[in-house]
Amino acid sequence: MLKSVILLAGSYLKEERGDFVSEENENNGNGEVEAQDTQGEGSVATSTDRLTDLYRNMVLVRTFEEACQKGFRQGKVGGYTHVYIGEEAVATGFLDAFKDGDKVITAYRDHPHALLLGSDPKEVMAELYGKATGLVKGKGGSMHLFDVERGMMGGYGIVGGHIPLGVGMAYAQRYQETESITQLFLGDGSMSQGAFHEAANLAGLWGKGGMCPVVFIVENNQYGMGTSVERTTAMTDLAAKFDAYGIENEKVDGMDVEAVLEVAERVTEQVRESGKPYAVEALTYRTAPHGAADFMEKYRDKEEVKEWRKRDPIGLLEQKLLDSDTIDEDGLQEIKDEYKEQIDEAVKFADESEEPPIEELYTDVYSGEDEYMGEE
Repeated sequence: MLKSVILLAGSYLKEERGDFVSEENENNGNGEVEAQDTQGEGSVATSTDRLTDLYRNMVLVRTFEEACQKGFRQGKVGGYTHVYIGEEAVATGFLDAFKDGDKVITAYRDHPHALLLGSDPKEVMAELYGKATGLVKGKGGSMHLFDVERGMMGGYGIVGGHIPLGVGMAYAQRYQETESITQLFLGDGSMSQGAFHEAANLAGLWGKGGMCPVVFIVENNQYGMGTSVERTTAMTDLAAKFDAYGIENEKVDGMDVEAVLEVAERVTEQVRESGKPYAVEALTYRTAPHGAADFMEKYRDKEEVKEWRKRDPIGLLEQKLLDSDTIDEDGLQEIKDEYKEQIDEAVKFADESEEPPIEELYTDVYSGEDEYMGEE
């Protein structure tokens, strides 16, 4: 195993390029993050056109998420919301390996997964605003996005609750004799839940017979809410936890979209061919608060966040595009302006959309209005 990538090093990144973060995402608090190693040979040689597409996808996600934070603080977003700022390379890289028929399931930090699978940003934003034009008619909000036609089988608000569902989906795919797989995204905090261990055990068991084509993608952003990995689990090597269930695993630098893409392409094809589960721990970091109302962040300090921002995934890729003469500063700004305009339109659409009618309380449920009201 080649142990080469230390997340805080950023050896090829100029510091000024790393900080692709708006003023509203400043953090404070205290805490420590240890340098960690990853497995694999590092980034793959990717065509410049593809790198530009990956960059565009990450800028789309970042711009949308910053607008979400603003909307929440303005009181326009119902319920709660959690943004993906700093982690964009993980979902971007893995979902680039998505194929028609595949399924994706994740936890409550789910906006990017829907967007990257092709959901309309207007409908996603309207869902956060609780409007009838939302992706699920305003009934799910930030944490419960679904777009089944595109393979998005949901975001889930209960920590770890979606993991057994994802394993079951993968079993069903192979039982139905398809060549599809399930990408199951989970956070580091969910791995101490009993649901994780029960599901991982079944995945390993079913996988012996090639009957569980699931990729566990651990989005290790170093904190479960405000508690660091080091304070929540005796075994901080999260990938190695899958060894107990006979599931092959590895780590990847989750701040480097090329490295993520290399692992994603290789692992998804292996799982597709073998029907056996595989786990990848993506070492990443959320530079935004845990949730949009998490203002104080007393669990970590500014210096820690500053160090991680030097390896901002968008900044890393920007520097690579500039160094290779793929694009210049004006070209980068054009992309940012394009998505700023698109997300501004999404916010306007959400603002102006109608609230769901009261009758919607009785649709998409097992009982109709009469049964619900006790009249039958």
